[in-house]
Amino acid sequence: MPVRNPLDALTLRPTEFLRSAWPWRSLVYLSGGAVLGFATVLAALALILVGAVLSIVAIGLACYVAMILSGVVVARMERRRLRLVDLDELPDPHRPVPEPGVRAWLRTRLREQATWRELGYATVSAGLLCWMDSLVVGAVFYVVGATFGAPFYMTDEPMANRLALAVAGVPLTLVLAWPVTAWAGARAAMARAILAPRAHDAAERLIEVTRSRARLVDAFEVERRRIERDLHDGAQQRMVAMNIQLGMARLELPPGSPAEKYLVEAQSLAKQALTEIRELIRGVHPKVLTDRGLAAAAGEVASTVPLPVDLTFTLPGRLSAALEVTAYFVIVEALTNVTKHSGATRASVSGRVDQGRLIVEVRDDGRGGADPAGGSGLLGLADRVAVLDGTVAIASPPGGPTALRVEIPVPPDESPPLTSVRAGQTAGARA
Repeated sequence: MPVRNPLDALTLRPTEFLRSAWPWRSLVYLSGGAVLGFATVLAALALILVGAVLSIVAIGLACYVAMILSGVVVARMERRRLRLVDLDELPDPHRPVPEPGVRAWLRTRLREQATWRELGYATVSAGLLCWMDSLVVGAVFYVVGATFGAPFYMTDEPMANRLALAVAGVPLTLVLAWPVTAWAGARAAMARAILAPRAHDAAERLIEVTRSRARLVDAFEVERRRIERDLHDGAQQRMVAMNIQLGMARLELPPGSPAEKYLVEAQSLAKQALTEIRELIRGVHPKVLTDRGLAAAAGEVASTVPLPVDLTFTLPGRLSAALEVTAYFVIVEALTNVTKHSGATRASVSGRVDQGRLIVEVRDDGRGGADPAGGSGLLGLADRVAVLDGTVAIASPPGGPTALRVEIPVPPDESPPLTSVRAGQTAGARA
């Protein structure tokens, strides 16, 4: 088992331990701890004095705030120093600052429990640990200097006695390697126990990551809608106009003209391009979803699927844009998988709001065996639903049938009385 810290190094055989770098790393770590602790003491005293003198102006308050935040600096330096004696990296417990600027940084840091723990560590380090480090390091240098330097400063003693003391310094110095390493290991363990992220720190970071992901999804949806508008109002309209112009040009040609063949081909290509643009618009963000809601958009998707799809929707009017977009793309992805992979002859899509949750179910009578890890898009679908704290469940035994169920929480203010019911509709297969 590899040695990761000084406490593990103490379990090595004496010869292996003395040949290793752990005694030297421990001594450097403790020396740095003493320097850092005394520097913290001096900085804190200076900030207190300046803050007391300038307490009548804002600078004094700033000094006190700086003293509180000094723990952040001390903890950051301690995490770097810990790499000397602890090979397992100590992660930073602070969450990212959501906004740029000094005020946002101060507001975020002063509200974090990690900041106050780090201030406590800086206080313990300056008030106790640095003195212990100094005693241990001072004892080492005192023993080494007193023994090996005996031939030079003990001038009133016989040379034999001075040489004997110098020789005795060799085992004494070697023995000191164990307490030095032990204290360094204990010191590092205390630092890790105080500075390591707590469960609530991880929860705060998870919440912030979730919010950040939600913001990215919202920004992505805004961009999708912009692209949809540009395609619908720009490229699609120009393709329609070009198709009309090509048709009018064909009418102006005399019968049997050699150019008629090329115009027919060009008009056919224009129609294909127009169809592809419409499919692209539907995939980016369908206009019908914005104008008429989830049920209508699901019906349009079902009409493009080459098999009958039963639609059953019971929805409380319009839901939020985020809910409708997420549910829509769940349906699109699910019906795409039904078409490509299931071999089904019929499918059904249902949507309803029950006990404050939007429930969307897609079923088919295909062969089953759907595997989320098989690249069918189900993992991406689950990630998209997770942004809204939703869940995805799939049952697809070999031989079928397959049932996909998605549940997404609906905020209370989005659950008005039922205003629209669509049930029992069937979208026919596309020719």
